Amino acid sequence: MINGAHILHIVWHALLDSIKLLPFLFLTYLLMELLEHRAGERVRATVARAGRAGPLIGAGLGLFPQCGFSAAIAGLYAGRVVTLGTVVAVFLSTSDELIPVVLGSGVPLSALLKLLALKLGISLLAGFAIDLALRRRVELHVGELCDDEHCHCERGIWRSALHHTLHIFVFILLINLVLGAALELIGEARIGAFLAAVPVLGIALSALVGLIPNCAASVAIVTLWVEGIIPAGAMLAGSLTGAGAGLLVLLRTNRPRRENLLAVGILLGVGILCGCLLDLTGLATAMGL
Repeated sequence: MINGAHILHIVWHALLDSIKLLPFLFLTYLLMELLEHRAGERVRATVARAGRAGPLIGAGLGLFPQCGFSAAIAGLYAGRVVTLGTVVAVFLSTSDELIPVVLGSGVPLSALLKLLALKLGISLLAGFAIDLALRRRVELHVGELCDDEHCHCERGIWRSALHHTLHIFVFILLINLVLGAALELIGEARIGAFLAAVPVLGIALSALVGLIPNCAASVAIVTLWVEGIIPAGAMLAGSLTGAGAGLLVLLRTNRPRRENLLAVGILLGVGILCGCLLDLTGLATAMGL
C-alpha cells in the first residue's frame, strides 16, 4: 500500500530523473534547429557521411553512466540526423546506473570492464549490421518533426528548441511518475523472484524489465545480480535493453511508428539472445561473472 511518504518519494525521484534530462534534450533540439535553419547542403552532406560511423561513436559514448545521451540520440534520429543503427548501438551500450552500482557494491573492477567490453562489442555488431542491412542514407527532415509538433519554428530556433524540450519533458515526467508507482508497489524482491524462477524465462523477463524507461529499473537489475539473485546473463539482457529515457523520446517523436517497434524488437532480441548465450554456454563462468 502506498502512503503519503511513498508518494513524496515517487514524485521526488520522478522529478529528479526527468529534470536531469533537460540539458540533453534542449541541446539536442537546438542542434536540430541549427541543422535545419542554418546548415547548407555541404554541412548536410557531411552529417550524412558521418552517419556511417555513427554506431562506432554512439556505442562508445553510450557506455558513460548516464541516460540522457540515449534521449539525445533518439531525438536526432527523429530528425534523421543519425541512422537507426546508431540509435540501436547507443541504446544497447547505454550503461545507465550499471557503473556506479557495480563500483559501489565491491564487485572487482575487472568484472565491470568485462561487462562494458561485452556491451560495446554487442552494440557495435548490432549497429553496423542494421545499417548494412537497411542501407539507408541519412536525410534530415527536422522540418517534418516540427510540423508534427506544431511548434511554429519560424518564431526562432531557441523558442522552437525550448518548445520541443518542454513538450517531451512533460511526457517523460508523467511516465516516470507512473513507473515509479508501479515499481514501488511491486518491489525489488518480487522482481528478483520472477527473474530467477526459470533460466530462459528469467532472461526474457529481465530484458522486458530493462525496457522500462526509468533509472530504478536498471538499478534493480544490477543490484539483483550483485546480490546473486539473478545470473549474469539475465543482468546483461536487462542492461542491453535498458536505454533509459531514449525509448520514451523515440516513441514520442519518431515517425513512422513501425520503426519504433522495429527498434524495440531488436533491443529485445539482442538482449535475450546475448543473455542466453552468456549463461547457457558457460561463458559467464569462464569470464568470472
